Amino acid sequence: MSYQISAFTDSLKRTPRGLFNPWFHHDREHDKSPESPAIRKRQLEAYLTERSNRARFLFIAEALGYQGGHFTGMAMTSERILLGHQEKGYGVRPDHVFQSIEPERTSRLDVNPNGMSEPTATIMWGTLVELGLDPYDVVLWNAVPWHPWHPDKGLLSNRTPNSVEMKAGLRHLKAFLQLFPTARVIAVGKKCEQSLTGIGVPHTCVRHPANGGAPKFRSQVKDLI
Repeated sequence: MSYQISAFTDSLKRTPRGLFNPWFHHDREHDKSPESPAIRKRQLEAYLTERSNRARFLFIAEALGYQGGHFTGMAMTSERILLGHQEKGYGVRPDHVFQSIEPERTSRLDVNPNGMSEPTATIMWGTLVELGLDPYDVVLWNAVPWHPWHPDKGLLSNRTPNSVEMKAGLRHLKAFLQLFPTARVIAVGKKCEQSLTGIGVPHTCVRHPANGGAPKFRSQVKDLI
């Protein structure tokens, strides 16, 4: 792991109030152990390191979700992918995500026996495999790297990040983009497009795959590559 990637992941520790930090916060209700944050941090660092000096595309969405990065530490990536449950039907294997360490779940078994599954993650990774794009040419990230959750619904919920949270996340987004300076930046959804435009980052926008957007998302990604 490079010093630059290590320094970046360490910089994510300071978290705006009201957001869950998967790499430094322990979800006492749903994590399988107090070691879960450290596992997620190792997985993120392995994921980024294995794509260093080769990534061609950066897909940036809005914020981390409870069904995805909350338990894996990686944007638009679910536990079900890491555990090999998305190979049948979607062709997505754990080694598409990283190979240098053994993938691990961090949620308790009683949260979901097969691991958490995120529709956006399934569509994103399934599209990469379907189109024959090498997953190691792609890095997934969020404009808000932490998980915005609803205080009335608990940690297993999502909400739209507010302006303060977006501003905090964009400071990290600039540092993230420096890790992959030659890669093409692709905004996943209009909200992320607005964020990237606001900080002056050249980019292309594709439809977010959620809420019926999967067909158009696949078509636009196919055109890009």
